[in-house]
Amino acid sequence: MDFTEIGKAFLILFAVIDVIGGIPMILQVREKAGVIYPLRATLVSLGIMIVFLFLGEKILGLVGVDVNSFAVAGAFVLFFIALEMILGVKLFKEDHSAPGLPSSDPKVYSIVPLAFPVIAGAGTITTILSLRAEFQQVNIALAILLNMIPVLLVLFLTNRIERLLGRVGLIVLRKAFGIILLAISIKLFAGNITYLFPHTAQ
Repeated sequence: MDFTEIGKAFLILFAVIDVIGGIPMILQVREKAGVIYPLRATLVSLGIMIVFLFLGEKILGLVGVDVNSFAVAGAFVLFFIALEMILGVKLFKEDHSAPGLPSSDPKVYSIVPLAFPVIAGAGTITTILSLRAEFQQVNIALAILLNMIPVLLVLFLTNRIERLLGRVGLIVLRKAFGIILLAISIKLFAGNITYLFPHTAQ
């Protein structure tokens, strides 16, 4: 257990999950569903992240991709997510619908789209797999668990946080985390690209 690694992984995941910046989406989901279940959404998100943390490398192995290659690909994903946060543009289009499921069921809305992809989305899963190239699994797992605390608190206190920060406050916070995420993506790319071209690194 390395507290430095846990702290770094926590901050990276906190920036990617961006639960504060996701408050407008959370409010939209609750408006459609009438009510959301914070604990259910948090536990499902946690389950998705832990599964990909411990089984993600095996899944990559089946398609012949190593962790360093995935980390470089993940760095590009994080780069574009950061651009979205900083510039206020939409580069990724996600389908938040769930065909065949009862759209009026609040329990369903707490899982799709709230748990996935709002909380444990493609960016979060990519980040978790990318972090395996730099940090120990146990430290990443603890960072994931710690991130569930602010996620749960925000889901319970969404209205209060929105009133406290205001629309401008949410925008400023989102852009600040976007800049941090941009720097992280560049560091992740630089730290793994040399493993793909070992001869040029000498």
